[in-house]
Amino acid sequence: MDIETAARRLAELGNPVRLQIVRLLVQAGREGLAIGEVQSRMGVPASTFAFHLRGLVTAGLVDQRKEGRVVRCTPNQAAINQALDFVKENCCAGFAADPPPACSRAVG
Repeated sequence: MDIETAARRLAELGNPVRLQIVRLLVQAGREGLAIGEVQSRMGVPASTFAFHLRGLVTAGLVDQRKEGRVVRCTPNQAAINQALDFVKENCCAGFAADPPPACSRAVG
């Protein structure tokens, strides 16, 4: 994953309302929830909810599929995991070489 994609996804998850939406969808599992049900459970005005959901969909964190007249939302588990894995990618790997020392001045 490139840094721009990771930054976009993490920024979307950095908003409390959007993070709550993703957590709710993750809790619902693979079958997801209808848009109206997510909005109802969140208790957020429809226009505010639509704004936040659009950001998550655009970032690839939430998928939508139409079932008749209902639009169902599901978490894109792979995209969520990729964003979180990107943060942990080099965990505890250390550095190949210590950086050169900062400007040192002789004392004395």
